[in-house]
Amino acid sequence: MEAILIDLNEYVHSGEGANGESLFHRTDPKVMVKLCNPSIPREQVEQELAQARKVFSAGISTPEPGELITDGKGRFGIRFERIVGKKSISRSVSDEPEKVEEYARLFAGMCRELHSIHLAPGEFVNVKDTCLEMLAQNPFFTNDEKVRIERFILDVPDADNALHGDLQYSNAIIAGDRRYFIDLGDFSQGNPLFDLGMVLVCCKYSDPEFIRNTFHLDMTTAGAFWHWFVKGYWGDDADPDEYEAMLKPYSGLKTLMIERNTGIRFPNFHSILEDTILKNK
Repeated sequence: MEAILIDLNEYVHSGEGANGESLFHRTDPKVMVKLCNPSIPREQVEQELAQARKVFSAGISTPEPGELITDGKGRFGIRFERIVGKKSISRSVSDEPEKVEEYARLFAGMCRELHSIHLAPGEFVNVKDTCLEMLAQNPFFTNDEKVRIERFILDVPDADNALHGDLQYSNAIIAGDRRYFIDLGDFSQGNPLFDLGMVLVCCKYSDPEFIRNTFHLDMTTAGAFWHWFVKGYWGDDADPDEYEAMLKPYSGLKTLMIERNTGIRFPNFHSILEDTILKNK
């Protein structure tokens, strides 16, 4: 896949995330790029682009992907259709924390709609296969721990639901009455429990500084977001603590994605697995 060289002087920084930054074209309002950090290899960006094109073709609400791009200095990214006037759910909550319930319920509705889509067998990679592949490549678990984590993954009931793969509230954007998901490089199909574990990670189980720097929220607001997300996704009678306990092991499984992307061991996420999946032999 050929990478198109871009001139960064033609772009202006518009936001950042854990894996890179987004930039808007200075003169063309229909163009933006996602430029990944140098630690993200070209092959991974190419896979994300191929996946984004396939997801868009499947009718998922997401900005139209364009070409593979590079800054010529070892960073690669993707050119996308720019959604003018867009704002992420996390930024919306940061700007209007008094509306945390409204935005959490909106995000929950988007997630329910996504998860209500059923995909044909083999149309996309199964989330279990993705988890097992990341587990096999992870150098931070013992063989015994890998066996126990693998057993947990395989025992999860199978399903064919559409899954975002990295379901953060920063990966959902709104523009007027339009709603989109972004960063769908890990889009898959399977049981929504795997997706919902990431929501919990972003609200309750990440370092406060990370949540502040990445999502622009304090822990109190992030915790309130979780409370209202549960009500919006499962119903007003749902107990947020009950669903937190149910999803805690799935939040721990996000260790696999985070350590794949960074190559760094995250002890706080390992402790989640030690408290859940690895607790009893």
